[in-house]
Amino acid sequence: MRPMQESIKILYFANGSEEPFVEIVTVKQQKRRPSVCSSADSESEDLQPVLVDRSQILKEQHLEQLMNHIPARTQGYPWKLAYSTAEHGTSLRTLYRQMAEIDRPVLMVIKDSDNQVFGAFSSDPFKVSSYCYGTGETFLYSFSPEFQIFRWSGENSYFVRGFLDSLQMGGGGGPFGLWLDADLYRGSSYSCDTFCNRPLSLHHDFTIRDLEIWTFI
Repeated sequence: MRPMQESIKILYFANGSEEPFVEIVTVKQQKRRPSVCSSADSESEDLQPVLVDRSQILKEQHLEQLMNHIPARTQGYPWKLAYSTAEHGTSLRTLYRQMAEIDRPVLMVIKDSDNQVFGAFSSDPFKVSSYCYGTGETFLYSFSPEFQIFRWSGENSYFVRGFLDSLQMGGGGGPFGLWLDADLYRGSSYSCDTFCNRPLSLHHDFTIRDLEIWTFI
């Protein structure tokens, strides 16, 4: 432990009826903790995510953008890889199994055959369900060609719905904001009422090259 720094204060006292005197006081100073409100630089440094596992997709520029837009309750926690096609194979069923023990939000990251990066933040881990689930924290995002985030529009609550043969995010009487097939090989992205998003990839239909799901521990 580093010794605390000391400083000396000289106090001068005088009173009309008493003789003046000087008192020397030694004050020990503790190292100040940085304030989260001190500056943009310190805040950015505090929010830098630590990846517990290696990513095949995420680069520094991706992390810098995403870390400022995920909900506050997930900021400051290390990111752990819960599922990846590179490690676990291309299967939606396997993805669901890897989510079974998770009870916190997850971040999906996709790289397609055009090397475009995009995905979604889900307030709930992905699972098979007979109903839509999730909260207004859920959003879609894309780095194709530059970073954009598409938050809940308030139009409906079709955040996420998982089937054995597909995973759907966003909707409302038409195509989905993000749709993935059972083999996690093909997907599609269209504008939807839930997020008022534009297509996340360069094309409505895309081929998945890599897919990762990250959680916050």
